[in-house]
Amino acid sequence: MKRIALSIGLVLALFAGAVSAGQDRGSVTKLPLPRFVSMKASEGNVRRGPSLSHRIDWVYKRRDMPLQITAEHGHWRRVQDRDGAGGWVHYSLLSGVRTVIVEKDLLALHIRPTMDSPETARLAMGVIARLGECQPQWCRLTAGGYKGWARKEALWGVKPGELRE
Repeated sequence: MKRIALSIGLVLALFAGAVSAGQDRGSVTKLPLPRFVSMKASEGNVRRGPSLSHRIDWVYKRRDMPLQITAEHGHWRRVQDRDGAGGWVHYSLLSGVRTVIVEKDLLALHIRPTMDSPETARLAMGVIARLGECQPQWCRLTAGGYKGWARKEALWGVKPGELRE
């Protein structure tokens, strides 16, 4: 009996570790939660709940704005913006194309992912950039016709340990 109790305890501990390690999946898409997406539409209603009958709390009015999906229900996704505000948005208004918001004024874009490489441009705070490859501390961005590498900690829309090819 002790052996069974220990086995069940071990299984529960492993399951709890998997959930706390960020292994949550959406009930609809089975994709990881939370995850980043962007606004496909230039305008999108943010509702209090996951249906058209729920009240509109506000309207996002910025195409390509990065958002974080925190829950799924049918065709609806609960999203959160960089300020922590959020609500329910219809999935058709969202895109899997990854973007980030620059959170540091005059963020330097570098030719290579090193501080001593030449700069290609500087981005103002609030600029939305297309996200490319990400290394442990750097991400490749495209914005306003400019391309380059920026420090990850100056961006919202990418996880600190996230790697992308």
